[in-house]
Amino acid sequence: MSPIRVAVLSLMMLTAVAASGAGIYAATASSGDQAHDGYGITSFAR
Repeated sequence: MSPIRVAVLSLMMLTAVAASGAGIYAATASSGDQAHDGYGITSFAR
């Protein structure tokens, strides 16, 4: 593959990952649920 094609595909992949992360963050933030870290640290701190 040409370097330009690699750069474009990498940029598209990073954009998709960032958009997915932003969507998950927004959906989680709007749901009103408490955050869970899976280790019990957040519940221990309260």
